[in-house]
Amino acid sequence: MVLYPDLRAGKAKKVKVETTELLKKVRKIEIRSRGLTRQIFAGEYHSAFRGRGMAFSEVREYQFGDDIRNIDWNVTARLGHPYVKVFEEERELTVMLLVDVSRSGDFGTVSSTKREMMTEIAAVLAYSVIANNDKVGLMLFSDRVEKYIPPKKGKGHMLRIIREMLSYEPEGSGTSLSEPLRYLTNVLRKRCTAFVLSDFMAPPFVDSLRIASGKHDVVALRITDRREKELPDVGFMKVNDPETGKEMWIDTSSSRVRKEYAANWMKYDAAVSNTFLTCGVDVASIATGDDYIKPLISLFKHR
Repeated sequence: MVLYPDLRAGKAKKVKVETTELLKKVRKIEIRSRGLTRQIFAGEYHSAFRGRGMAFSEVREYQFGDDIRNIDWNVTARLGHPYVKVFEEERELTVMLLVDVSRSGDFGTVSSTKREMMTEIAAVLAYSVIANNDKVGLMLFSDRVEKYIPPKKGKGHMLRIIREMLSYEPEGSGTSLSEPLRYLTNVLRKRCTAFVLSDFMAPPFVDSLRIASGKHDVVALRITDRREKELPDVGFMKVNDPETGKEMWIDTSSSRVRKEYAANWMKYDAAVSNTFLTCGVDVASIATGDDYIKPLISLFKHR
């Protein structure tokens, strides 16, 4: 269970976004995404994620020096002499955006909530994918797979993805990383690049992540808030677990309470980091209110 400082006035409420307001938000994100993609991400995206796989092209007669593992035995048997399969680098990329819409994403103490930041980053990535003439799909998840939109090309498809991220109200409140990762593994036969945007506050998911990263190129974008790491010294404070509804009062003037809170975060932080390391998954950590451009570019360059 994760307890959050209740620093905002009241709990997060479900607000039905009016069509006009939604269109304005979509347009605003589209304009920002277009600028960032053209100025910054296009080249980095191209070098970091292109050419990740090999696709079958044709068969030709065996030549001296060819790898015998590429011999097509069916064609060889039919024609009476050896033929090999020829592969070429895949130029088209399929990208899946797995976005966490659980209740913990409603938390944020700086300039945006975690979910708002996930939405904007995912929109920038979607625009980058479409600008490079690749396919992009969306999966929204909580403690279940809430919505799945198959990968496609085109600006209209990208705008649909942004609208869904802005307006969707989840049915579940908890978080499960295992469910969307299993779904990804089962539903997409072809290798893809999957960006998982979440705070990763979930039960252990190392087995599912290991299987998914073995089949797909999984990249973790971990969104946090500074008040998850440490408590301010402001006296008695009400904290709550948005995914279970549990609430309690704590005395933040107590140095022992603040140290225990920070220690719990460090333990959780180490466990999640170790999961990514164990599964060989690249990760970028981004805090609400911070500039997410530099961490993303650093991640792309690292790859």
